[in-house]
Amino acid sequence: MQCPTSLLISNPPIPPSAKRSVHSNSEQPIRGRRRFIPRFSLNQTPQPPEPSSLISSITKLLWGPSLPPGLLISTVRTAWHSTWRIMMSQLAPSDASGGYSRPPSRFRANQFSRQNSTSSNLHLYVGLPCPWAHRTLIVRALKGLEEAVPVSVAAPGTDGSWEFKDIRGADGDTLDPGPDKANGLRTLKEVYNLKKGGYDGRSTVPLLWNVESKEVVCNESYDIIELFNSGLNGLARNPGLDLSPPSLKGKIEEWNRIIYPNVNNGVYRCGFAQSQEAYDAAVKELFNTLDMVDDHLGGFRYLCGDELTLADVCLFTTLIRFDVVYNGLFKCTKKKLIEYPNLHAYMRDIYQIPNVAETCNFGAIMDGYYKILFPLNPGSIRPVMPSASEHQVLCTTHNRDSMSSRSKCPEIFV
Repeated sequence: MQCPTSLLISNPPIPPSAKRSVHSNSEQPIRGRRRFIPRFSLNQTPQPPEPSSLISSITKLLWGPSLPPGLLISTVRTAWHSTWRIMMSQLAPSDASGGYSRPPSRFRANQFSRQNSTSSNLHLYVGLPCPWAHRTLIVRALKGLEEAVPVSVAAPGTDGSWEFKDIRGADGDTLDPGPDKANGLRTLKEVYNLKKGGYDGRSTVPLLWNVESKEVVCNESYDIIELFNSGLNGLARNPGLDLSPPSLKGKIEEWNRIIYPNVNNGVYRCGFAQSQEAYDAAVKELFNTLDMVDDHLGGFRYLCGDELTLADVCLFTTLIRFDVVYNGLFKCTKKKLIEYPNLHAYMRDIYQIPNVAETCNFGAIMDGYYKILFPLNPGSIRPVMPSASEHQVLCTTHNRDSMSSRSKCPEIFV
């Protein structure tokens, strides 16, 4: 007797007498032909076709191995282009020429005093992919404000909004996406809505929050890093570090006027351009500026000479993402950063400053761009990390410390 799972429906064996009758009257069996006999399992349940195989079958039925007909291609292309424009208008507002127009920050620093403080009710909200939020993490780390200003790390959701992850047992000192430590909410939008009168604007990072009054203090990154640099020295473990000394403020502002529109925002103007003309203008200004800065850094360790300043912090957070994200996804393809010998060494120099590397989460950075910016990467496929951006490479010798003895605060020429 056979096991029930191996019972098969098939032709029963033909008894010898029947075999003789089949070939009676001297008829010979037809050779070379085999009769197909279907075999079915009694315990087999039909499985629905996979979506991919169904689509493949329909495709073959319609036009075989050939490409889809031109009418279908043009129709899909028109529909996709129209949908892309709608999504881009929400993701990246543009001006009349199709150039990206970044909305201004809603909450500026005039809402608080910049005087030294000995108590803090501040809480910082960040997202690791965001270069603007990254600035605040670096200055917070350099000044030693980790205990004075706790941080909650949000992650981008599938719709692009910032969400908090309920990760039990996560180390509160690590910079990984986790829960909202100040308010226990699920999204950053809910945090903004806690303020008096509510809020219906863009919920962006970084966000500096007053835990006691439940109010937004500031969501402009540069205002926040200026506060961290000089406004909380009574709470800082490294109060002597000044990243914006009075003697260099003019130069710092001059560099910011160059770096912000052409590099920091310049990569976004390339990636979010909605016309060829807007892209061409943005990419030209970006690489002209990178060429100029690379040449400048051939004679000076930092932008303003011997001292690391807020201008360097602002440039670094774009440079560290350049080969990882902007070169490919944002179409900043003329050169990779590693092709700039001075800029790449300068980036490694800052990366190797104690506590800076810990603020750089490359996995979160790549996920935040490649898996979330659907209009730019519909397949959500994350590429492999460029070898020049791996930690071991970023820790190689830069030899820029030898430049300090001859560095002078320079004139800036564009």
